[in-house]
Amino acid sequence: MKKIVIFAMGLVLSSNTLAQEKIETTISGDFVSSYIWRGQDLGSTAVQPTLGVGYKGMSLTAWGSYGLANPDDVKEFDLTFGYAVGGFNIGVTDYWFSAGLDPEGRYFKYDAHGTNHLFEANIGYDFGFASLQWFTNFAGNDGVNKDGKRAYSSYFEANVPFSLVGVDWTATAGAVPFATDFYGTTGFAVTNLSLRATKEIKVTDTFSIPIFGQVTGNPCAQKAYLVLGFTLQP
Repeated sequence: MKKIVIFAMGLVLSSNTLAQEKIETTISGDFVSSYIWRGQDLGSTAVQPTLGVGYKGMSLTAWGSYGLANPDDVKEFDLTFGYAVGGFNIGVTDYWFSAGLDPEGRYFKYDAHGTNHLFEANIGYDFGFASLQWFTNFAGNDGVNKDGKRAYSSYFEANVPFSLVGVDWTATAGAVPFATDFYGTTGFAVTNLSLRATKEIKVTDTFSIPIFGQVTGNPCAQKAYLVLGFTLQP
């Protein structure tokens, strides 16, 4: 699962990029002290590579997470196809985890009742001063509701970017609208209140490394997390 990063897609293009006719490529890697996603603790220290291509608003992104400190952390490999125009974006993500319904962790097993894949759709809009995103699981290894039926687990969040004393900040508020054991909720619940700060550290005249820190609270689970990380990108 992902940090929204992906901002719902892992590669959401800006309006300036969309106007270009050439193919855009993204190659990067995040190193994080712990993997916190939508207010959930998914593992300890990890490397999270991204590889993406985009053309005329369409994007295809591969994203993964691999534990560096704990060999028992679940490995993750996600593929996202998205489309963005202006501030509007939609996308579909195929999440795969090394643990799930298939004890052998096979990537190419798509059995409806025995796969480790999870499929999620998203829709959102970036107003510039703030953005809104909605995500819903529609197939694969989803959670169940109070009745033991597929929950079509959903999550929505608002992001507000701002700058303060030379640092880029993003405030996030996210919630789960109804019961699902996928997010550990029994009804509507606020699961993610986060504040992230990013600052580029100049290494040479042509190369810098973004360093970020993030504090996250999950009021529903009564948990709080502090994450430190950096990004490598050519």
